[in-house]
Amino acid sequence: MLFENYALNTVALKNRIVMPPMTRSRAGAGDVATDMMAEYYAQRASAGLIISEGTQISQQGQGYAWTPGMYTESQIAGWKKVTDAVHQAGGKIFAQLWHVGRVSHTVLQPGNAAPVSSSAIQAEGVKVFVDVKGCGPESGVGEMLQHAMPRALTLEEIPGIVNDYAQAARNAIAAGFDGIELHGANGYLINQFIDSQANLRDDEYGGSLQNRLRFMKEVVTAVSDAIGKDRVGIRLAPLTTLMGSRDDTPEATYLAAASVLNALGIAYIHIAEADWEDAPVMPAAFKEALRLIFRGTLIYSGKYNKARAEEALSKGWADLIGFGRPFIANPDLPYRLQNDLPLNQPVKEQFFGGGKAGYIDYPRAK
Repeated sequence: MLFENYALNTVALKNRIVMPPMTRSRAGAGDVATDMMAEYYAQRASAGLIISEGTQISQQGQGYAWTPGMYTESQIAGWKKVTDAVHQAGGKIFAQLWHVGRVSHTVLQPGNAAPVSSSAIQAEGVKVFVDVKGCGPESGVGEMLQHAMPRALTLEEIPGIVNDYAQAARNAIAAGFDGIELHGANGYLINQFIDSQANLRDDEYGGSLQNRLRFMKEVVTAVSDAIGKDRVGIRLAPLTTLMGSRDDTPEATYLAAASVLNALGIAYIHIAEADWEDAPVMPAAFKEALRLIFRGTLIYSGKYNKARAEEALSKGWADLIGFGRPFIANPDLPYRLQNDLPLNQPVKEQFFGGGKAGYIDYPRAK
C-alpha cells in the first residue's frame, strides 16, 4: 500500500512532503496533457507524493481554459506520458478528479449550456478564466469572467455524474496513476452539496447534514468500488470560503464528513487550510478531533513552511504536508528543505498558461 501508519518523529520531513494539486492551465488541444507537462511533473518526482492538478471528469466538469481532462482516450494517453515520466524518476502520483459544478461559464459547457450545481445559486464575484478568442495555452491570453448562473441538478441526473467520477477513476488507473484524489474542496461540486449556504435542496441531497453529505458518500463509494478504496483520497476545505461556498457550522459538518469517510475506509483526507492573508486559523482542537475520528492518512496543505510542517507532524495532526507554491519554483524542494537552502521565488504572472517560462525552467540547487 502507498500509505501506511507513520511512526511520528522518526520519519524525516523530506519523505513526508507532498506536491499538492495546482492548476497551471497548460493542457494542449482536446484538453490533453502534453510532453511539457510530463517534464514538469517528473522534475518534481522527489516529492513523497505528487497530486496532479485538477482534472475534469467530463466537459461539464470544466471551469477554466486549458485544464486537462480524464474522459477521452486521447486524454488518457496524454496522462500516460506524465505517469510514465514520474515513475521513471522514482515518484508516485495521484490524479485529482474535478467537477467544478457552478464555477464555470457557458463558453466551456457542452452546447453552451448553463453550469450545474446542487442549487441554482450564483456566487457573486467568482470569476473563471476563459479563452474567449481561442488563442490557446501558449499565449497565456484569456479573460476572467463572472461564472454563469447555474441550474440545480435533477435527481435523475445525479447518478450519471457519480458514474462520471467512477469512470474517470478507472481512466486514471488506465493512465498509470497510483490512485486518485477527489476534489471536495474550494467551492467545487462536492463542496457545493456539503456546505449549507450553497445547498438549498429540499430532497434527499439537501436539508439535514446527512443529506448534504450524501453526494460525497455516493461518489466516494462509487470510486472505491471502481478502483479500490486504498487508492482513493479526498480533499476537503473546512474553513475556506473560496468560490462562495460557506457552511453555517463548518467544524461540525467536516467532522461528520470525516466520520463518513473513515467508515468507507479510504486512504486519506487532504485538508486544504485557508491560505490567504488574514485567513482564519484552523483550531488545534479541530485538528486533534479530526485525528481521533479519521484513522487513515491525513495530509495538510496551506502556506506551510518547514517549521510549521515539523510542528504539525510532531503534534500528530498530519502524516504528510503539502507545499504548493514553493514546488512551482523549486523542483527539488525536498532537498532544499532538508538542507535549509534558500528557495526560488515563483513568478505569479506565469502561473497560468504560457510555455516553458515559469513552468519547467526553474533551476535546481547547485
